[in-house]
Amino acid sequence: MQKHNKMKIARIKETCIYISDIGLTKEFYAGKLGLELISIVEGRHIFFRAGESVLLCFIAEQTEKEKELPPHGASGSIHFAFEVSKDDYDATLQLVKNAFIPILHQHAWKGGLRSFYFHDPDKNLVEVIEEGLWNKY
Repeated sequence: MQKHNKMKIARIKETCIYISDIGLTKEFYAGKLGLELISIVEGRHIFFRAGESVLLCFIAEQTEKEKELPPHGASGSIHFAFEVSKDDYDATLQLVKNAFIPILHQHAWKGGLRSFYFHDPDKNLVEVIEEGLWNKY
């Protein structure tokens, strides 16, 4: 029997953040950023499709009371990144600006790839990166 020394992960399928208000989160991610709504349970969670991935948004206090699944909970600002194609980067930056979402920082990485950062309503740090950023490291 052969042992594996590492997991063979294809990609991160889900990213989980913690929110305080489902309505504000829906308005921000679906309304301003245009993410597709997958599921909503008032008072507990709202889920969005983000390309091939899923963005899970939980009210942490509610999941900590559950018995069937392990609690989903954390506090503080969480960072995650959406990847977009090089062709879509400028349009995505403009979409965020047009939604009156303040851009915190724009960055040029080694190899000429770019990213920009902004906060969501719960102060999670959202980054948009050009496709291929991590391929060079």
